[in-house]
Amino acid sequence: MKFLIAGLGNITEEYFGTRHNIGFRIVNELVDSADASFREERYGAVARFRIKNAELIALKPNTFMNLSGNAVRYWLQKEELPISQLLVCVDDLALPFGTLRIKPKGSHAGHNGLKNIEETLGTSEYARLRFGLGNDYPQGRQIDFVLSRFTDEELEQMPERIKLAAEMVRCFCLSGVEYAMNQYNNK
Repeated sequence: MKFLIAGLGNITEEYFGTRHNIGFRIVNELVDSADASFREERYGAVARFRIKNAELIALKPNTFMNLSGNAVRYWLQKEELPISQLLVCVDDLALPFGTLRIKPKGSHAGHNGLKNIEETLGTSEYARLRFGLGNDYPQGRQIDFVLSRFTDEELEQMPERIKLAAEMVRCFCLSGVEYAMNQYNNK
């Protein structure tokens, strides 16, 4: 079985290392742990590799976050994949820092990347892995917060949380979203 794993982020250098680019970090870990590498292809950086009997296509869209849907739609169509074989890795302000949740579907909850994917695909019925950023910012300042860098304390915790996120992606591909939810959503 084949899966598209899309990590969301913004592409220009000014956004590297920001909270909003956590989806890129997750797919980077997934690709690195498989000893694979990215190649620039249409609509993004793409890596192909296998984990047991699953073929994974990791995608970091080269569109800005707000236009992620174009890249996701293109790769789903190119690889002739049903939406059930898509997992989007994304940041989430509603979860405390480092909290990981995998879900089979959901709303965009104001996240512009998810909103664009939903609009482009015409559905919100796709799996997503959410990485909590927390909400430690003044009212109305969420854009500044997601575009800011992580604290030293958060960076210290980051490797373990990113490794766990990559493990969740592998579980999703090998055992399905329900099993992954049961195994990991309370860790």
